[in-house]
Amino acid sequence: MMMKVEIVNIQTLTHDVNRFKVEKPSGYTFVPGQATEVSIDKEGWREEKRPFTFTSLPEDDHLEFVIKSYRNHDGVTNQIDHLKRGDHLLIDESWGAIEYKGKGVFLAGGAGVTPFISILKSQKANGKLKGNQLIFANKTSKDVIMENWFRQELGSDFISILDQEKKEGHEYGRIDKEFLEKHISDFKQKFYVCGPEPMIESVKKDLEKLGAELEEIVFEK
Repeated sequence: MMMKVEIVNIQTLTHDVNRFKVEKPSGYTFVPGQATEVSIDKEGWREEKRPFTFTSLPEDDHLEFVIKSYRNHDGVTNQIDHLKRGDHLLIDESWGAIEYKGKGVFLAGGAGVTPFISILKSQKANGKLKGNQLIFANKTSKDVIMENWFRQELGSDFISILDQEKKEGHEYGRIDKEFLEKHISDFKQKFYVCGPEPMIESVKKDLEKLGAELEEIVFEK
């Protein structure tokens, strides 16, 4: 059953990513890493549902989504980009296979970092963030969502890699076997992978080649 929620705040994070803070329906619950179907409460858009991940904590008094807008075609994210405070979204129940199963390495591509935001916030709140590593792949430095937060909270356990820009403080290239070997010392730990489908498949294959157990790799099936 879709629930109507009001947008209470919108914050710009990058040139094409916004953080939406919305009302939380009474009794609504989710596990960090989970998502829900979201649509816009406007004529012609209510049936256009898209999955978005919660980036707030379950105990927060609001819900939050970090949404990348694709402005080159007139889809849901482009419409969401034009919403204002006071507008409404429709959300469904929470679902999703990505959840925290212990310390490990988080590998994200672009907007695929969103399930990890709530998970890492949750570990920080529990005092258990240390020992988790985030490797975050993007095209250019202006695409890196919440870079300052990740650097501040994870320190040297945050690695940014760009494939279309060479810039100090960021690795250059793609997350491939050679890169994984260079930056990960233990392949017998948990791995969390989220991003475009081709990236998930290639990273999974490379991790397995390097000795990771398939059952220790968490991803959205």
